[in-house]
Amino acid sequence: MIRFAGLALLLACKSMPATPPNEPADAGPYDAGPTTEVLQHHNGGTRDGLYVEPAFTRAAVPGMHADSGFSATVNGHVYAQPLLVGGRLIVATESNEVSALDAATGAAVWRRTLGDPVPLSQLECGNIDPLGITGTPVADPVSRTVYLDAMTTGPRHLVFALSLDDGSTRPGWPVDVGAKVAGFNSLYQNQRGALALSNGILFVPYGGHFGDCGTYHGAIVAIPVAAPQSATAWQTRAEGGAVWGPSGIATDGTSIFAATGNTFGATSWADGEAVFRFSPASPLTPADQFHPSNWMALDDSDVDLGGSGVLLVHVPGATPADLAVALGKDGKAYLLERGHLGLLSSPAVSSGAIITAPASYTTANGTYVAFHGAPAGGCSGDLTVLKLSATSPPAATFAWCGQQNGRGSPIATTTDGRSDAVVWAVGTEGEFGSQGDERLHAFDGDTGAVLFTSAAMREVRRFQSPIVAGGRIYVAGDGMVYAFRP
Repeated sequence: MIRFAGLALLLACKSMPATPPNEPADAGPYDAGPTTEVLQHHNGGTRDGLYVEPAFTRAAVPGMHADSGFSATVNGHVYAQPLLVGGRLIVATESNEVSALDAATGAAVWRRTLGDPVPLSQLECGNIDPLGITGTPVADPVSRTVYLDAMTTGPRHLVFALSLDDGSTRPGWPVDVGAKVAGFNSLYQNQRGALALSNGILFVPYGGHFGDCGTYHGAIVAIPVAAPQSATAWQTRAEGGAVWGPSGIATDGTSIFAATGNTFGATSWADGEAVFRFSPASPLTPADQFHPSNWMALDDSDVDLGGSGVLLVHVPGATPADLAVALGKDGKAYLLERGHLGLLSSPAVSSGAIITAPASYTTANGTYVAFHGAPAGGCSGDLTVLKLSATSPPAATFAWCGQQNGRGSPIATTTDGRSDAVVWAVGTEGEFGSQGDERLHAFDGDTGAVLFTSAAMREVRRFQSPIVAGGRIYVAGDGMVYAFRP
């Protein structure tokens, strides 16, 4: 196990929240200004996918259209969410190409290829072909660096640190994970979850490939950015237990959180089907984990608790107010008290598996969680929104559902942190090759009323999330990035 010393996780991708006038002290996060940079997955360590954009009023959203002044191309399939730093979009593809694009025009500022990706024919299982960069990178605007994992021929998982200015590799990088972590075999390990950066430590989650071939363990690799070759790792005791949800590692600013999937052959619990909290004061202890009592049945049915990652939510007026929420392939929402991961409730909220990242937002009407999943209560749709009650303890109830016509991870926008909430989702491809409608959809965040549907785009991959900054919403598809504005 590893000790995460001095942990103070980076939350710089958002403006620091402030409390607006006439709001109670427990009003929760409230952004004072619009989102200008997107440095990590879902725009923050909590992984809530909330963006502030004053131009995206509910009255303006129906007039959204493709930005005629923006044209951007990339090479390859795009699973990783783009970032936006200093007016440049950073887009990484499965062809191991990283591009910096002008966020206003789409013109390429620089491009970098990080070695050959691995064809699916060279792997024993999987469903991404070729396999290159899948997990969403994380950027540090202070050091002008973007960090990411690339699967390269060998196969090898190499963790790179690239200059945001020209794409060059920082000294001491890349880190060959297989050479640093005992028992780590890149042939059987995959990297799908988003990376996180904390006070000089880069956290990279790993699991297996689709099909779970070979021997692997869920792992979190910790890389000090000032001494990258001194990387260490925590791994599940049992085989399997992938840390693979698209949102990867979450943080509340003090601790990091991760969720694991099913383990193989475990007769006593050994770190699978669980939510973990890693604190800066001590290594992982039983007090810092939750696993359901039916973990073995989940294992046997390949029903991962960790299919979407951990979402950190603040519910104003609730006791406790700070929650860790895990949405499982069993269709349940596990509401946990964030400080010690005690279970508050685990209602069935979807009639199918939940394996894309959720979003969360708060309005005058309450706090919501949006995710791709068929509602358990009979509503017809594939986008479900729950309302978390301001009670003791808080409870999750059905709010509304919509039709996004595909998979995709939703996000939310408000004009000031709480007003004019809009939920956005793309009808992406499905896990087994099923096609979505490849359109961007917008819904009223309080009622679910449809506000906007775009024209069809090129194929958008299943873990993809839009991002918002500078009055535009960006969507990355195969070979192309799209920009929409009101």
